[in-house]
Amino acid sequence: LKELGMDNSQVAKTITTFPQLMGVSLEENLKPRVQWLKELGMDDSQVAKTIMKFPKLIGTYSLDENLKPKVKTLQEYGFSDTQIVRVLSAAPQLFGHSSSRWAHRFSVLQASGALKSHSSCSFLFLTDAAFAA
Repeated sequence: LKELGMDNSQVAKTITTFPQLMGVSLEENLKPRVQWLKELGMDDSQVAKTIMKFPKLIGTYSLDENLKPKVKTLQEYGFSDTQIVRVLSAAPQLFGHSSSRWAHRFSVLQASGALKSHSSCSFLFLTDAAFAA
């Protein structure tokens, strides 16, 4: 985490937020997820901020079964890598939402023809009640 530019207080806050991070394998979990975030187009500062906002992203969710498929879904619906990085940086917790929630929202917007007007993925930020309104 310090290699990403986090200072001691930021590392401490991240670990306090998600203490399970201490038990996560550096080689099998942390490094591959950090590398993946960089491959998406994030710089060290963006990766660090994303981790500080939602440490579970690098400590809980599977790259192959959760994170990569969600990015692929966004790409399939026409979202650019820049847009994906923007969403991931702003609200990484969205990647913790279920794939079925994502699929439902995409299908509703696509069926109504409204998907193109949501190029910022703002619909992913809405609560279920607000989305249904």
